[in-house]
Amino acid sequence: MNSKDMIVDLYDERIRKPDFKYEIKRVLSPNSDLVLDFIGTHFSKGWVSESKSALYKANPSCFIAIDDKKIIGFACYDATAKAYFGPTGVDEAYRGQGIGKVLLLTSLEAMRYDGYGYAIIGGVSEENRPFYANASGAVPIENSKKIYRRMI
Repeated sequence: MNSKDMIVDLYDERIRKPDFKYEIKRVLSPNSDLVLDFIGTHFSKGWVSESKSALYKANPSCFIAIDDKKIIGFACYDATAKAYFGPTGVDEAYRGQGIGKVLLLTSLEAMRYDGYGYAIIGGVSEENRPFYANASGAVPIENSKKIYRRMI
């Protein structure tokens, strides 16, 4: 896999939470297990582990998209490393509606409010780079050190 980290200028004019038909909420800690169940059901154990870091804080750095009290997507930041966006995912039945983009922009805006000037999107596959570039102005970091190399 030819993945690369990407960097986003959080002061780019695209980085703002747009109006949206689904509800986007910062996770409240009592809902952490529901979010982890969603991630485990729709994605991977690795993402469950990664997301715990973002969820188990006094002010969780994870957002969810909700349709009629049902979690349909999530996005975390400051999970694996500070200033990193991800993991993120949308229920397959809801894809193609812009949910991923809204979760991305909501998270990046929150990162800017948290004091970051830049965000790193870790390990982006070649096929997903155009999405991040178009949605947020992200550009590949050619010589990124790939924090994920420490994984076993």
